[in-house]
Amino acid sequence: MTTDYQTAREALGARLRELRVEAGLEGKDVAIKLGWQPSKVSRLQNGKQTPTREDLSAWVRAAGRPDLEAEVHGLLAGMEMKQRHRSWRRQLAGGHRGRQEIAVRQTEATKMIRGLEVSRIPGLFQTPEYARVIFDSNAEFRGITPTTDAAVEARMRRQEALYDPEKTFRFLVCEAALYHRSCPVEVMAEQLDRLYNLVGQRRIELGILPFGAQLRRTAPHAFWIYDRRLVIVETISEELWLTGEDDLQLYERAWEWLAESAEYGAPARRLIGRARASLDLT
Repeated sequence: MTTDYQTAREALGARLRELRVEAGLEGKDVAIKLGWQPSKVSRLQNGKQTPTREDLSAWVRAAGRPDLEAEVHGLLAGMEMKQRHRSWRRQLAGGHRGRQEIAVRQTEATKMIRGLEVSRIPGLFQTPEYARVIFDSNAEFRGITPTTDAAVEARMRRQEALYDPEKTFRFLVCEAALYHRSCPVEVMAEQLDRLYNLVGQRRIELGILPFGAQLRRTAPHAFWIYDRRLVIVETISEELWLTGEDDLQLYERAWEWLAESAEYGAPARRLIGRARASLDLT
């Protein structure tokens, strides 16, 4: 799956190659000048390795163009921005499966996930049929090729992490998500039954934010916190992958403030049960 980040890295590599050629240098010449392995030169100019600012400064000096240092540093900054901003257009160009496989790997590499969902059931807690409706609807909305069977399979495989004794899952779900009818009523009933049964399970802390809760901070959008290394925020057009300490602290504070107002255990079950009872299954 080609990403905006990879495309930007390849563009930066092409610019480095251009500077080398303009200077009349072979790749091995750059390697000798800078004391690098030839393989590093190849990886950088072919977009296979992310350069550091120091690598870029050394490259332009070797090419006799130190005046272009600001330019290549700017290309690197733009590339790093694209790593944070991951468009759905590129991520889902081949369907949902690729992004779901990334989610599987991120979950495998994480000990604790904290999440907030505003309008739907978290993917880790979805039933196969609920997930199928979500994937089909999103494929139609974005005009992409459906890969629903493979995406559902990957999402269910990801849920195996719920039974890993080394992992913890702490989730907040707005009560509105229990009522949004984005799927057939029978599918929603089954989904709410599953959510009800997850309350109180070991390693899973599930809180419901009631309609009338007094909040120190509102819940403007969904986000997921992976340990203390990554926050993923989903918007309509893209995902944000945030790794800076300031971002981590901000989202942790938002999650903790919201968690203060959530209902857990028996009260959470009552809220889920009330939503389940509101379904017209006749």
